[in-house]
Amino acid sequence: MTAMKRWNVEILIGEVDNRTYAEAQLYDEIRDDLVGTGQARLRPDEPDIPEIGDEIAVSRALSELGHRLLVAAAGDLEEATHHHVSLER
Repeated sequence: MTAMKRWNVEILIGEVDNRTYAEAQLYDEIRDDLVGTGQARLRPDEPDIPEIGDEIAVSRALSELGHRLLVAAAGDLEEATHHHVSLER
């Protein structure tokens, strides 16, 4: 088995201006500056279930964090190869 690495994601959840706000920050041995944010808001006709707002805001924050990580990887690869890189799913 190869050596294991540990990357940690810290997720903060709070309320800002009647919206649920989430921030997901990646910590690894390379960088700690990758952050994704997400929001959710309750519509007047929806039931007030805070856990659902948390889930939506966190999922959006993680999605944005994933996108930022992919962009960072593409930039690192371009720097290493000196060629344009397009990373697609």
